[in-house]
Amino acid sequence: MSSISYSPAAVTGTSASDLLRSSSNGLYGIPLKTLEKARFAVRRRDITVAAKIKKVKKHEHPWPADPDPNVKGGILTHLSHFKPLKEKQKPVTLDFEKPLVDLEKKIIDVRRMANEIGLDFGDQILSLENKYQQARKKLYTHLTPIQRVNIARHPKRPTFLDHVFSITDKFVELHGDRAGYDDPAVVTGIGSIDGRRYMFMGHQKGRNSKENIQRNFGMPTPHGYRKALRMMYYADHHGFPIVTFIDTPGAYADLKSEELGQGEAIAHNLRTMFGLKVPIVSIVIGEGGSGGALAIGCANKLLMLENAVFYVASPEACAAILWKSAKAAPKAAKQLKITAPELRKLQICDGIIPEPLSGAHADPAWTSLQIKAAINKTMDELTPMDTEALLKHRMLKFRKLGLYQEGVPVDPKKKVNMKKKEQTVRRTSKAELEAELLEGEVENLKQQILKAKESSTKPPELALKDIIEKLKKEVDHEYSEAIKAMGLKDRLEMLREEALKVNSRDQLMNPVIMDKAEKLKHEFNQRLSAVPNYTTLKYKLDMLKELSKAKILSKAATLKQEVNRRLNEVMGRPEINEKLEALKAEVQNSASSSFVDLDQGLKDKILNMKKEIELEMVNALESMGLDVEVVKSNAKVLSERTSLSVLKNKVDNLSEEIKKRIENVVNSSELKNMIESLKLEIAKAGKRPDIQSKSKIEALEQQIKQILLEAPSLSELKGKHEELKAEISEAIQSSAGTDRSLQKETKYEEPRLEINVGANCSFA
Repeated sequence: MSSISYSPAAVTGTSASDLLRSSSNGLYGIPLKTLEKARFAVRRRDITVAAKIKKVKKHEHPWPADPDPNVKGGILTHLSHFKPLKEKQKPVTLDFEKPLVDLEKKIIDVRRMANEIGLDFGDQILSLENKYQQARKKLYTHLTPIQRVNIARHPKRPTFLDHVFSITDKFVELHGDRAGYDDPAVVTGIGSIDGRRYMFMGHQKGRNSKENIQRNFGMPTPHGYRKALRMMYYADHHGFPIVTFIDTPGAYADLKSEELGQGEAIAHNLRTMFGLKVPIVSIVIGEGGSGGALAIGCANKLLMLENAVFYVASPEACAAILWKSAKAAPKAAKQLKITAPELRKLQICDGIIPEPLSGAHADPAWTSLQIKAAINKTMDELTPMDTEALLKHRMLKFRKLGLYQEGVPVDPKKKVNMKKKEQTVRRTSKAELEAELLEGEVENLKQQILKAKESSTKPPELALKDIIEKLKKEVDHEYSEAIKAMGLKDRLEMLREEALKVNSRDQLMNPVIMDKAEKLKHEFNQRLSAVPNYTTLKYKLDMLKELSKAKILSKAATLKQEVNRRLNEVMGRPEINEKLEALKAEVQNSASSSFVDLDQGLKDKILNMKKEIELEMVNALESMGLDVEVVKSNAKVLSERTSLSVLKNKVDNLSEEIKKRIENVVNSSELKNMIESLKLEIAKAGKRPDIQSKSKIEALEQQIKQILLEAPSLSELKGKHEELKAEISEAIQSSAGTDRSLQKETKYEEPRLEINVGANCSFA
């Protein structure tokens, strides 16, 4: 530090008296007023001024010491604060990528081992590499929505400026909103691609923690949106097409931003973008969240990278609202339909830009080339449009979103890109939780029933009953939802009111109402398979049938156990056991081989014992509240069947006897002669007999019948036949209701005699 001292006299070279001299008034140049007050002794003061010169580090920005004039993008590129990172980024592994990392480590270990030992492990390394490539391809070609969200948020994913510097020939960043300060979360600038100039604007995230803090993690404040708005007006004035890059979790929602008009800034951008007269293309390169993304996304064409996401609310926020836990984010991501392929089906996204297999961070340069090609192709389509067509194109893009009319057939072209109808209706959290709990209870109950069958214990009837009641309520609810989905609720209510009016008048059901009910039922059954909750309804119905069947089987098993216990109690009584033992001894002493061979007294004792035991069993079963139908004992049935079999033998014997007696009568000489005479008369008469021949034939027939009727052996057989017929009728009446088949077995037909005497003559 240096010090300098000086005085006024030394500086000017004059005395103090000379300084007081004036040429205009006063004596000797001094004003009279001054002479009255001033003292002629003037004091002299020295003034000291001190200054420090500090040595500082030379600035590197905005210009480096030796700027390269041939740098890509021109010499003005040096003005950008976006420079290559000096430190290397740390590797980041997502949760679902851990199996791939393990395989990669194995490959590295095998290679290191091969180098250390000096052996050839080429086959093993090749096998592991093939396995790694197959696993990698399978993993990244079947990504779930939440996995795509994680890739879109990857820390190493290329940012807006990474892509801009890769695809542009020249790029100059423009700063400030002319109303506050320059928001680093939104970057704007003019650049050229293949000789065509564009206005670029987009969200800028950081590549490390320091940059993320500086860029506010890509969440803009109102100043950022107003900067983008200023550049939109600038581009519209000069005719520059606009390309926006979307990569933000949402607008910055702090108190200061709200005070500065965050909502108004976003709304102003939305209104302005719909009126811009230049083509606009928006590209979602990461995640596009809510209005913060839409503020620069009202474009003629919205393109998305393959693993980018576009949503109203993040999966974590949606899960916290609906399921009260951020752990349900995977389920929320699936339901929100936020990935590029799903948004393409809904026509929100107009095109998908491919990415490398592992994501854009695996090969940023290749991804940038794909973005460049997509911009050129889209601009080739939009640039030839005039202003009116361009504005109408932008308006129709947003007008067609979510537009569905009932009763109007869907355009086949539009139907191809529509979302497929889901088979199940998304239940609310409470309903879903109750259904899951019910399914868990059913599974536990099934296990208990199986254990009860194996161990022969009593099944859990109370639990089964409660679950069946719950299932019935669930099924009723699903039927109600199905009726609502079909639009039949009003018709059903009207039909119920009509039926109640008819019943209130104590009349029979009106045929018209019955016909309406049948038609409604038929329509419901036909359309049931098309309702959204049909799968759920069918599943619950099947579950209810299965449990009802299990309840019936459980009840039957319990009843069977109780019946067996009661019957065992009856048979275990001492008095019954004594009587049975005595009866067994009598049967053994009789030395009979079957029940039929026993004498009548012993048969009666056995039948009485059977009746007594049956009566005791009937009383025991009726005490349980069961209706008992008494069936005849097997011994009685056997006795009746035995008697009927004897009668059948008698019938067969009588038939044989009748047949032999008839043959003896027919073979008599007198009857043979008359039959021969009848044959001759019939032969003489021919086909057209005269009156005399007819009378002779009739006379011979009467004589033959008379001889047969007067035969003494046949009249005797007729008496036997009548007696046997009476016995059979008595036996059938006594066995009625026991065995109907006996009637068929013992059916008896009267004997019939047929004598063929010629082609056209027979006797019966």
